[in-house]
Amino acid sequence: MKKPKNIQALSELFNVLSDQTRLKLLATLRSDGEQHVTALCRKLRAAQPTISHHLGLLRVHGLVRDRRDGKLVYYSVDPVRFNRACKAAGELLTPIGKRG
Repeated sequence: MKKPKNIQALSELFNVLSDQTRLKLLATLRSDGEQHVTALCRKLRAAQPTISHHLGLLRVHGLVRDRRDGKLVYYSVDPVRFNRACKAAGELLTPIGKRG
């Protein structure tokens, strides 16, 4: 089996993804595209401080990016970093018997 390059980074990624709110945010941003915080609060039926906190964690870990337009902050999935994280996780999580 090929060893993952950075176990610490994978551990942090899985820790970030272990929260349901963060998973819902990622799923919403992937399916609906860029959203401002207020729209995300309505869709997830959560308070603005809660959503902002979780978006901040996703941003720090490179899964989402933000863009300010006046008073609104818009969030979207960072495709390059998100795909890189998926690839790293996929290398570890490849089903047994399917490894090359």
